[in-house]
Amino acid sequence: MNFALILFLLTLATGALWAFDRYWARKRRPADGKDPWWVEYGASFFPVILIVFLLRSFIVEPFRIPSGSMIPTLLVGDFILVNKFTYGVRLPVINKKIVEMNSPQRGDVMVFRYPVDPSLDYIKRVVGVPGDTVAYLNKRLTINGQEVPLRKTDDYLHPGRFVYSPRYVEKLGEREHETLIEADVPPYVQQTYPFPMRDNCNYNTEGVVCRVPPGHFFMMGDNRDNSQDSRVWGFVPEENIVGKAYFVWMHAESLLPPKGIDFGRIGSFK
Repeated sequence: MNFALILFLLTLATGALWAFDRYWARKRRPADGKDPWWVEYGASFFPVILIVFLLRSFIVEPFRIPSGSMIPTLLVGDFILVNKFTYGVRLPVINKKIVEMNSPQRGDVMVFRYPVDPSLDYIKRVVGVPGDTVAYLNKRLTINGQEVPLRKTDDYLHPGRFVYSPRYVEKLGEREHETLIEADVPPYVQQTYPFPMRDNCNYNTEGVVCRVPPGHFFMMGDNRDNSQDSRVWGFVPEENIVGKAYFVWMHAESLLPPKGIDFGRIGSFK
């Protein structure tokens, strides 16, 4: 469902009713006359819908994390906020950039339109920027021939599953973040899609090496062995960018007990 398009159409419809009432119909109603139903249930909602549309399109947009591909950074049920202008101002619906600002950096957690199906929004971490050569071989990440620093820390206990995963701290640029790497999962990519510019990638029994083309980004999940990402479906084009994720404002796998809302998850993340 294209919620941005639906909200845009609602803004246009209620705005048209509001303008028609304000500049024509209202002047022809008796001063003590009751507003018709289309004003009460249509035009009166226009200011609220307009504010929501502008905030969601140009300032900030909420998302819910649906999968575990970004564990331990983001959990299933996290509600996050996405900055819509960090990477430039874009027109809503068509997602065309009209104002240049910052470019995604290695280590950013970014929301983007899934290249295989742009109607879906995905969230992963930026690992490679245009021109980078990204290698993920034998569970070690290398960028432009430099091995990304990685150190072992305490194992991660998955909430509610009583299963541990090996946890590491990885440093991309100046940023550190946690990642899970399962020792018993094979290092090679088991399935890939016929994505554009697939010739930029070389797959083997040790993993994959990809050269990131201009205007594209290489994305990976922090839950490395449980993430379908650029290793599987290819590069993310710049025009698919939605925004930079930066804040967890609520966590709720369910609004009902025993899980309910976990306010301890509120805050920023790396």
